[in-house]
Amino acid sequence: MNQLTTNDITFRKLSIFMTFMEKGNIARTAEALNISGVSVHRALHTLEENVRCPLFVHKGRNLIAQPAAWTLLEYCQEVTQLMERGLEETRKTAGVGQGRLRVGTLYSLTLETVPHLIMGMKLRRPDLELDLTMGSNEALLKMLEDGVLDAILISISESEIDRNSLEVLPLFHDDIYLAAPMTATLDATLKADLRHYRNEKFVSLAEGFATYAGFQEAFHIAGFEPEIVTRVNDIFSMLSLVQAGVGFCLMPGRMKKMYENTVKLQKLAEPYQMQQLIAIVFARNRERDPSLLALAAEGRMYARTLNQNA
Repeated sequence: MNQLTTNDITFRKLSIFMTFMEKGNIARTAEALNISGVSVHRALHTLEENVRCPLFVHKGRNLIAQPAAWTLLEYCQEVTQLMERGLEETRKTAGVGQGRLRVGTLYSLTLETVPHLIMGMKLRRPDLELDLTMGSNEALLKMLEDGVLDAILISISESEIDRNSLEVLPLFHDDIYLAAPMTATLDATLKADLRHYRNEKFVSLAEGFATYAGFQEAFHIAGFEPEIVTRVNDIFSMLSLVQAGVGFCLMPGRMKKMYENTVKLQKLAEPYQMQQLIAIVFARNRERDPSLLALAAEGRMYARTLNQNA
């Protein structure tokens, strides 16, 4: 193995060599591989140097394969087939390309965004199995980095994303609303100035969730710390508590359609408005995975549809 490394025998050289042995001359080999004849000649010449024995003889302008070349071809075919099997098994171990995609999402995106993407994915790849995990921004990002998930749908506004290792596909921006029990006095035609709600009780998501960071920032700008009755670990529980009259909360606009008839809603005034940017995030070294390519394509189509309807 050390000798191979030292002598610079690469799979690219072996691929050019095998194609040449199949095509019989440099011009046809160059055409098949979409490279120049000079590149083919150089690869064959350096391979011969690396092997340290004659593989070809010149006959006019043609290269004629010697018995040694046919022997090398036999082993090259074995090696490449073995490597293909090795790569396939490696991907299996990593859970890549096995007809199964592990997707993480925020709870709030299960109302509309995730179902839309899943339906589109099933049309593109009917045999693909989708495993869905719900959690906070922070938890999902950690699971992606640890390789537990293949892709996540999160708000990237509140998260530090390593763009060198992670691919980000933005889907849409979302505004934040003040949500209050139906018994509260709230004028939906006006925008919410949080300073007017200094004496109200609030329900909040726990730390690590997308809306939690916006909640903290909005009240910091308002200049006071709200009285938080309880913190919960999913947005549906939080809004159930608001419906029950426990307190007010801040919620993303994507929840509006489901809750606009059971809670009172006011869009936050400009100073407190913390827009969330929702995106699909996955590892950059997986960008050619067929399942992730399908998810990205569906995500782009979904984003275009939202922009057209805006």
